[in-house]
Amino acid sequence: MNVGEVDLLVGLPTHNNATTVGPVVQAIRAGLLKCFPRERTAILNVDGGSRDGTPNVITAAAISDDRRANLYALRTLPSISTRYASSPSSETSLHSILSAAELLRARACAVVSPESVNLEPDWIARLLRPVYHDNFDFVAPIYRRHKFEGILVSNVIYPMMRALYGQRIREPYSSEFGFSGRFSSQFLAQHPWRHEAGQFGTELEMLLSAVTSNHRISQSFLGTKSHSDHHADNLVAAMRQTAGVLFSSLDANFAAWSSSTGSTPITTAGPEYETLLDPTRVNRKRLKEMFSAGVAELQPVLRSILAPATLENLQKIATVEEEDFRYPPELWATTVYEFAASHHKSVMSRDHIVQALVPLFRGRMFTVLVENRNASSEQIESGTEQLCREFERLKPYLLDLWIDGKRGTHA
Repeated sequence: MNVGEVDLLVGLPTHNNATTVGPVVQAIRAGLLKCFPRERTAILNVDGGSRDGTPNVITAAAISDDRRANLYALRTLPSISTRYASSPSSETSLHSILSAAELLRARACAVVSPESVNLEPDWIARLLRPVYHDNFDFVAPIYRRHKFEGILVSNVIYPMMRALYGQRIREPYSSEFGFSGRFSSQFLAQHPWRHEAGQFGTELEMLLSAVTSNHRISQSFLGTKSHSDHHADNLVAAMRQTAGVLFSSLDANFAAWSSSTGSTPITTAGPEYETLLDPTRVNRKRLKEMFSAGVAELQPVLRSILAPATLENLQKIATVEEEDFRYPPELWATTVYEFAASHHKSVMSRDHIVQALVPLFRGRMFTVLVENRNASSEQIESGTEQLCREFERLKPYLLDLWIDGKRGTHA
C-alpha cells in the first residue's frame, strides 16, 4: 500500500535461496534502473518459509545496490518482501505476485527465478518491453541450452503444445516470463486456485490460459540459462509439473485444441534457438537399463494405457542391445498421445499414469543422447523439428482416441 501504483513489477519467488539470490536481486535492479529509469517500478519477493535468511539477503542486496545506483536512479525502487506460507508452492507464490500486480495496477510484470545465477540486467527489459511497449500479454523466454539440456521440454511439452494449440512456443514451462496487467487480472479471477501445500505447475497453466483465450504471445531470447544446485533433479516431479499439467488441461480446453490444425511461428525477439555443443558425460547405459526394467515391471499398467501394438513395439526395443536401441519419433509421439488419452479416461489413478511415463521417457532420452552425440546445432534442431512434425501428423489419432477410444489405428 505504501508503494502506491507502479508501471512495472518484477516478482521473485524464493525458498532457501540465500546462496544465489543476492546477485539476482542486483541484476533485476540494474535492469530496471538502466532500461526503465523514468517508470515507476517495484520488486516483490514472495518467500515460502525460508530458514536460511533469504529475505534478509534480498534486503541487504537492495540497500547495497541502491548505494551504487544512486547517481542514475531517477525514482526510488522499492523492494518488498513477504512470506506467504511455511512451505513453498508455486501456485501460492504466483497468486501473491498476481494479486500484488492488480493492487499496484502494474501495466507489465515479470517473474524471475532466484536460481538463475546467470541472469543479466537485459533479461528484465527483454521480458517487460514486449508487454510495456508492444502490448503483448505473455512473453515466454528462449534460452541458450546445452544440447543435452531441457530434453523433457523439447521432447514432450514443446512438440505436444505446438501440435495441439498451433503456436511454436519453445519454452512453454519456465521460471522466467513476462505478462500484462490485464491478462494477470483475468487469470487471477478465473483460475481455480487450490492453495495446496507443494502445488506446482501453475506457470504452465498460466501460459495455457493465454493461448486458449487468444491473448497476444511473444518470446524473447535471454541467453544462457544456468541453475544453482539448490534442488536435486527429480524426473517424477518434473513430469508431474509438465506432462501432468498439460494432460490435465486437455479436458477443459478441448474446444481450443481439437479445432486447431498445423502450427505457426510466433513473434520472437532474437534467435529461436542457440545450442551449446561442449562435451559432457551422461550415463546413457543407466537410462537404457531403467527403460527396459520399467517396460518389464510395469507391463500390467502399460497394458491398460497403451494400444497393444504400441506396447509390443516397446517390449521389442526393450530387449535389444544398446547399439541397436532406438525409440523413434513416431513411436514416441504415439506413446505420449495414448498416455494423454488414458489420462483423460482415468483408466487408473491419473498420477500413476504420469509416473508410468517416466521410465519410457528415459528410453527416449537415451535415443536423443545417442543420436546427438556428435550432432551440430543445425542437426539437433532438425531432429526437434522432425519430432514436432510427427506430433502434428498424429494429432488426428489423439482425437480418435479422445472421442472413440479406438487405439492402434493411426496411419
